[in-house]
Amino acid sequence: MKNFTQPEAIDLDASEKALLETFKRNEGNSLKILLGIYKGHYLKLFLSIMFFAVKHSPVWVLPIVTSNIINTATNKPDNSGTIILINILIMSFFVIQNVFSNYIHTWLYAKTVRGVEQGLRSSLVRKLQQLSITYHNEMQSGRLQSKIMRDVEQIETLSSQIFITVLSILLNICVAFGVVIFKSITVFLFFVATIPVAVCLMVTFKSKIKRYNSDFRREMEETSVRVMEMVELIPVTRAHALEKQETKKMDNQLGHVAEKGLKLDMIQTYFSSVSWVCFQLFQVICLGFTGYLASRGKISVGEVVMYQTYFSSIVNQVSNVITLLPTISKGLESVDSIGDILLSHDIEDNRNKRKVKNITGDIAFDHVTFQYPDADTPVLSDLSFRINAGETIAFVGSSGAGKTTILNMVIGFIKANSGKVLIDGMDLTTLNLQSYRSHIAVVPQQSILFSGTIRENITYGMDNISDELLNKVIKAANLEELINSLPDGLETMITEHGSNLSGGQRQRISIARAFIRNPRILILDEATSALDTISEKKIQEAIHNLVQDRTTLIVAHRLSTIRDADKIAVVGNGGLVEFGTYDELMELKGEFYRLKNLQI
Repeated sequence: MKNFTQPEAIDLDASEKALLETFKRNEGNSLKILLGIYKGHYLKLFLSIMFFAVKHSPVWVLPIVTSNIINTATNKPDNSGTIILINILIMSFFVIQNVFSNYIHTWLYAKTVRGVEQGLRSSLVRKLQQLSITYHNEMQSGRLQSKIMRDVEQIETLSSQIFITVLSILLNICVAFGVVIFKSITVFLFFVATIPVAVCLMVTFKSKIKRYNSDFRREMEETSVRVMEMVELIPVTRAHALEKQETKKMDNQLGHVAEKGLKLDMIQTYFSSVSWVCFQLFQVICLGFTGYLASRGKISVGEVVMYQTYFSSIVNQVSNVITLLPTISKGLESVDSIGDILLSHDIEDNRNKRKVKNITGDIAFDHVTFQYPDADTPVLSDLSFRINAGETIAFVGSSGAGKTTILNMVIGFIKANSGKVLIDGMDLTTLNLQSYRSHIAVVPQQSILFSGTIRENITYGMDNISDELLNKVIKAANLEELINSLPDGLETMITEHGSNLSGGQRQRISIARAFIRNPRILILDEATSALDTISEKKIQEAIHNLVQDRTTLIVAHRLSTIRDADKIAVVGNGGLVEFGTYDELMELKGEFYRLKNLQI
């Protein structure tokens, strides 16, 4: 078999480095981070804004055209027909061009935003691949899924509000004020009087909306976690007739979401209602004010309509800003949320570490001590032992004794608090773990399969595997009978979590996936625990053939399956209680002998 070479350590490309730098440099300032996310796309955004202004121009021209036509109809000049026709043609031109300018604006904007959205999700996925196993064990998968999908979607929505809605609001306000300044300073000063009211409203409600939105987002993340757990537990729930209890538990959680959502909805509604009432009153006052000016001959009748239209536009735009605050708050919360992942320092850093091209498989623990962060005592204490290349070592002991901890330290998932784990005499902490892991294979207790064909699951991560090699592995893993019994053979699709296969079949596929890599170090963490007696015997025969000339570490609860191991290590009390061959430990009549008799 050919050695499998794993890709080099994951390196960030230029855009991802810039994204990470944006989050670091502007940590705590969500708005600056949002603007920084679009670095490199500013030209497309600028052009999009230009075409947005062009496509939106009919809204600004219409009040002027309306005013001109009303004044013409009121004053009745000799060329009134010509004046009205010119105004109609001008308005028609501005309306028709909207089709073309709107298409170009949308294409530029959508291409930019969708590209940034993809880049954000790609960066999050890449960072998750770099974060330590400890981080993943502590962070619930439902929360991570919510950050990748929901939070990035909220950022896209925030971008839409800022680059389209807020832009539209600002342009409408600026044009309206510009025309009013040109026509009448008196009316302009009246318009400006509305600004302090808007500012006071936003300051009053901003902090409450942000707090309620944060509570709602956290509750949604928690619900995402609970839903995933509920779905995974459905077989257990159904088997024990616990549907009512599980439904009640989920109803309680959904009740919390509804409660937080209701609070958020009510503060938003109250905010919107107060602002709407204030600005509608201003509109009524504006109508009276401009009507009074017209009656005094200060402005024309057509200008009354024009000012009222522009003031109505300004009022609506300010109201829209206020209405948008909750959405903007949600988006900025989501920026902080994905920053939790991108700025996490709990990563497996392989930079500038020694890359391993080949290993023989010697393993040594040199005075290793390890204690889990939430534990009161070390699970391993001053542990020292050696495994020679090519040996098969079985680890046994009670649950929680530290067997899986030893395996995880050999894989490099966790690091010793003190002491060293040596591979061929090299300290594991000094090695590039990705290059090292290309020489090992792991079969966990719970087989992990993905939705795809059996072939894809066996050859996962490997290219150009010959049919000859694949068939050899299938035969060695005792999968021939299963493959031949399926109509589509190796191309049979595996459903989610391999639910269309038995536990033994899933585990044999996992074993085939490990063996096709031709590892120098093979790790079997209770790999036969899910098998029936007949399947277990077949797998034991396959393992006996395939462990030859490679270092194998086995954790097993069924002590009958490890009789042929070169050495057996009984783990307990922070170290190795006993260490020797099967026969030696049975003759010793110690802990292993006691455990063996318990299984008879």
